[in-house]
Amino acid sequence: MKLNLIPFFLLIIGVATAQNDPQEVKTDSIQQLDEVLLKANVIFGNKYQAKNRTGSSYYISPKELAKFNYTDINRVLKTVPGVNIFEEDGFGLRPNISLRGTSPERSAKISIMEDGVLIAPAPYSAPAAYYFPSVARMEAVEILKGSSQVQYGPFTTGGAINLVSSQIPDAFTGRLKASTGSFNTSQLHAKIGDHKDIFGYSVEYLNFSSDGFKNLPDGSNTGFDKNDVVAKFRINSKADAAFQQALDIKFQYSDEVSNETYLGLTQEDFNRNPFDRYASSQEDVMTNDHIQIMMTHQMDVSNRMRITTTGYYNGFSRNWYKLNDVVANGTKVGIADILERPSEFSDYLTIVNGSVNSDADALIVKANNRDYTSKGVQTKFDFHWSGETTFHDLEIGLRYHYDEEDRFQWKDGYSIVNSDMILTSEGVPGSDANRISSANAFAAFAMYKLKYKKLTVTPGLRYEHIVLRRDDFGTNDSGRTGNALSSRENKVDIFIPGMGFNYKFNSDASVFGGVHKGFSPPSNQEGQKAEESINYELGTRFNFKGIRGEVVAFYNDYSNLLGSDLAATGGTGSLEQFNAGEVSVRGVELLLNYDLLQKNSKFTLPLTFGYTFTDTEFQNSFGSDDSLWGEVTEGDELPYIAKHQFNASISLEHQAFELNLNGRFNGAFRTSAGTETITDANGVTSNFILDFSGKYHLTKYFSLTGQVINLLDETYAVSRVPAGIRPGHPFGAYAGLELRF
Repeated sequence: MKLNLIPFFLLIIGVATAQNDPQEVKTDSIQQLDEVLLKANVIFGNKYQAKNRTGSSYYISPKELAKFNYTDINRVLKTVPGVNIFEEDGFGLRPNISLRGTSPERSAKISIMEDGVLIAPAPYSAPAAYYFPSVARMEAVEILKGSSQVQYGPFTTGGAINLVSSQIPDAFTGRLKASTGSFNTSQLHAKIGDHKDIFGYSVEYLNFSSDGFKNLPDGSNTGFDKNDVVAKFRINSKADAAFQQALDIKFQYSDEVSNETYLGLTQEDFNRNPFDRYASSQEDVMTNDHIQIMMTHQMDVSNRMRITTTGYYNGFSRNWYKLNDVVANGTKVGIADILERPSEFSDYLTIVNGSVNSDADALIVKANNRDYTSKGVQTKFDFHWSGETTFHDLEIGLRYHYDEEDRFQWKDGYSIVNSDMILTSEGVPGSDANRISSANAFAAFAMYKLKYKKLTVTPGLRYEHIVLRRDDFGTNDSGRTGNALSSRENKVDIFIPGMGFNYKFNSDASVFGGVHKGFSPPSNQEGQKAEESINYELGTRFNFKGIRGEVVAFYNDYSNLLGSDLAATGGTGSLEQFNAGEVSVRGVELLLNYDLLQKNSKFTLPLTFGYTFTDTEFQNSFGSDDSLWGEVTEGDELPYIAKHQFNASISLEHQAFELNLNGRFNGAFRTSAGTETITDANGVTSNFILDFSGKYHLTKYFSLTGQVINLLDETYAVSRVPAGIRPGHPFGAYAGLELRF
């Protein structure tokens, strides 16, 4: 299906113009907020800045995050039009996020930041998000899509997501939140902070754990335990200092043990009991730890000029120990193939489910042991000035960045006897993969904002110089002596232009849009070309008789889409990229907000509705070994991108309590490229999920909370990767308390 966007563009302009009634024009009392310099670690900082940007953007505020008290980033982001997600574990530990049709696997094609710093383990050399910050400790979430995103890279096609962590408070405050419920799932979140004169601090601790909702034959725990500690300190100049300066220091540490697996179920077994796990996954476990150190210096040279410099270090270590292959009749087969074609590999499946006793080394369990480093320094110069009828802002940024992924992996052999796994051989560390992939990157951008009366224009240019390298020591050199070292290198130099505009007819109607170049770095494979596209958008923001909203049409024209060989999507896990050629992605995003009790002084009844239509099409044919792509024919649709999805929420709010209901429709999506009707055999069918939350404020310091996930107890599939079909979170009820002081 093709969508002609030209009539829709004209319709958008017509809607906005129709609201330009001179009798309705109001003075925007906060228009001058455009001239306020934003904090160093945010994209927008508030909803006003987001809705006045020359590009589609969304700001999830602290109040919105607190409504449902979600710990799952998937559930948070599904409220945002233009975001496509497929789940994996039901708790959001390792999300797969797409913005406007970018490849969703492991969120590897979008720029993910925490406090303005790239947070993927190795954002240039290995961006797959096996680490994702805990959304439960975030104060806000910012999503930037469309034009004028040259400030944020290296991924500029779909957009950027910035998670804003808890800020140092202006005065002494503290908060304790605790909850418990189904599957022995619990959360404990405590934070305290203060700021006096020239010194401020905040310290917080978060624990999120569960026994899991899946069942192993031996009754083992299928859940997880995750801890987060964050400490922030600030030293700032006195209020009467000639130059206002501040030095912020942030330390974050987290660790996780999750009994998660790549192994799903066959369709037949899923239909029988979707929450079962096969016996051969009983040893699967992910262990990881993450550390972040940031130092940010901010100096206001004047009320018009600010210089902000941040040095950062992110370290991430992980070992996902998980079933990878099965050996039967002297032949090894990967688990994705076994579960995709169970009748062809029936002998292997009986070993996987533990219904037969196997030979030694029948189960090959891979230790995906990797260390990541990401570090750098970035600085931003922001200067603005005003003319008689104009406002100007110039932002210039520089970043030097280095990251690496160090793979030091091995495989162990097991037999399975009476459904119990027994270690039969131990692999030598480094004997499966023994290599370092790295990237040196220099990025610079300049963005100019010109505001003349009702029109704002933002031309910008980004430059990326990237050197990608791989040093492979070979599987027989665990000591890394270098006697079998092979190296390769790939270099990229690219300019990424973009331009956006916003025309504000009055305080209730505006039209915005733009065009920009999309870019995604290639791999270190010599001669591999980068992913490139030209992206367009046109939209309107409006407020009509209390109905506030936004409608946006977008079109992404890929000249060279890149796919990645990820084990998480059924591939071999080599991370080699392949050329998928020309692809078109087009769609519409709609967001509406309305308070059904606008004139009631005691109650509010806000209603929100968001809808996303995404239409994708390959413009050429090709073949790949990755099961996420498969054999592609011109005209096929991209896998794992739902064509239709919507989210609706309604809340009853009072000074003493609040009740919130959220429903989301997840449209069907195919699990390999194609055009045929989506069924259980070739994709994941649609579902509708309701969540509920409530709060009762006993005092201004103490509240009781409640939450129900999947209120209607729908049983539904969320994906067929990494290997086999996987269920979403079943009905879960949770109760808790909040203490504020």
